[in-house]
Amino acid sequence: MAAGLFVLVVLVTLGITLWAGRRSRAAEDFYAGGREFSPLQNGFAISGDYMSAASFLGVTGLIALYGYDGLLYTIGFLVAWLVVLMLVAELVRNCGRYTLADVLSLRMRQRPVRAAAGISSIVVSLFYLLGQMVGAGSLVALLLHLHSSASRDWSIVGIGVLMVVYVTVGGMKATTWIQIVKCVLLLGGTLLLTVLVLVRFHGDLGTLMRSAAHGSGQGSAYLLPGLHFGHSLTDQLDFISLGLALVLGTGGLPHILARFYTVPTARAARRSAIWAIGLVGSFYLMTIVLGLGAAAVIGGPALRGANAAGNTAVPQLADAMGGTVLFALTSAVAFATILAVVAGLTLASSASFAHDLWARAFRHPGEPQPSERQEVVVARIAAVVIGAVAIVLSLYAQKLNVAVLVGIAFAVAASANLPALLFNLFWHRFTTRGATWAIYGGLVPCLALVVISPVVSGSAAAIFPSAHFDWFPLQNPGLVSVPCGFLFGWLGTVTSRGHADPDAYAELEVRALTGAGAA
Repeated sequence: MAAGLFVLVVLVTLGITLWAGRRSRAAEDFYAGGREFSPLQNGFAISGDYMSAASFLGVTGLIALYGYDGLLYTIGFLVAWLVVLMLVAELVRNCGRYTLADVLSLRMRQRPVRAAAGISSIVVSLFYLLGQMVGAGSLVALLLHLHSSASRDWSIVGIGVLMVVYVTVGGMKATTWIQIVKCVLLLGGTLLLTVLVLVRFHGDLGTLMRSAAHGSGQGSAYLLPGLHFGHSLTDQLDFISLGLALVLGTGGLPHILARFYTVPTARAARRSAIWAIGLVGSFYLMTIVLGLGAAAVIGGPALRGANAAGNTAVPQLADAMGGTVLFALTSAVAFATILAVVAGLTLASSASFAHDLWARAFRHPGEPQPSERQEVVVARIAAVVIGAVAIVLSLYAQKLNVAVLVGIAFAVAASANLPALLFNLFWHRFTTRGATWAIYGGLVPCLALVVISPVVSGSAAAIFPSAHFDWFPLQNPGLVSVPCGFLFGWLGTVTSRGHADPDAYAELEVRALTGAGAA
């Protein structure tokens, strides 16, 4: 039954892709879905893009294993939307066209800024893709009882091929409708499972929490801080670093920023963000119940036995609560979740390569601009290449919790993309050097610190557990790399030989606040 539902999800999403592909002709259709989606539709699509495998599988697994400390992930993911609503959504829709680099290059020299923003966006998307692919491997292995690493690897390859097909054939229109369908399925499935858990414990949250603490095997420590992050200074700094990355990172995620270009006006972009806050908030409240329910019904030892990182907690809970039927439905919903998010990420990264790097940054001054048709062809080729890279990298990251991987993606976005975006929108002295220094000054330290962190080596759950070059003690580098991005952006601006063009900033300010001249 579960395998049949998987096939049904694939067939439905492929049907949507073929239908949308026939209606996508211009570059605006491929990159922005023709800007024809309503705020409600886009709100559901944003939520579908944001509520990824890291949320449904990873965060729920962390709550099931670590209780209070896992709950902290949900707070960071949700609070981040206030930053998006207040500082990003409306202004980005007015200033940009398809990508983050469009906003930055509006008053900067195009080639260096687009090169930096394009590279950063691709790196963020790849880290995010790793989290989704790892979740896909865990889910398919559990569903089909694949115990060999080779079988799991082939399931990841299959997911990668599907995501490339979605992007190359359907573009943003197909991706958006897949995300809308996925959001409805995810909220419906999560609500059903949440109701069943609450009914089992007679609606008594106190009983649920006590049962979860008992089932976790950790006792009262399960409901107190420190089980996952610990009590030492290093552990506390790691938590602060993660929180900083989660709260600030959403405003710099390229696949989320791209969603604001799919609506016709800035007002619609703002209303989309409001819808997303309501939908995402409801979802994360339910993940708390699911995480506690998994600990209470399944138990910590059984959860770790199935997957040490807790990525299979939700399917196991569904199997225990409703048997084969509910297990199949939940697995199919999780599968749809992964398919929709990887499609959005692949589209955002391929758009950054084609629209920013190939069409503009890599071209010499005076060289003719490529046509939109050529640009879309290159974007489709880039989607294939990026999908292949994501598949290869994800094969080495199977032991990591998907929420940890996505946390790193948020750290890169918060360190590189957000400082440049905020300085560009709100600081009239900001220069081209400041923009490139902000991006590279956040991106390079972030990646360097990840390489020498416990995520890569030095622990049983690391990518290379037998190696020991974990000289940086924190799993998330945001505490160091986010200030670096803002610092280098400021330093690059104050050391610039020339001054920012006041007329260019005045034009950007008028456009950002009024929408005059917006695409």
